[in-house]
Amino acid sequence: MPRKKRGGDDTMLIIPVKDGENIDRALKRFKRKFDRTGTMRQLRKRQQFTKPSVKRRAQIQKAQYIQHLRDQEEI
Repeated sequence: MPRKKRGGDDTMLIIPVKDGENIDRALKRFKRKFDRTGTMRQLRKRQQFTKPSVKRRAQIQKAQYIQHLRDQEEI
């Protein structure tokens, strides 16, 4: 019975390199495509566990900060 993957998409990035194309340009395309997958962000996030209560508290503090900024704009 095959195992189910735990989230994420483990597909390989394919960057076609055209004839005569500069390798730096192809590498730049690869880096851009890799950044869009969010793999590095996900790995960094998984390195350290954050309790759900701490996540909620951070969300609430952020919302309060943004609301404070909006209130300051109205004055």
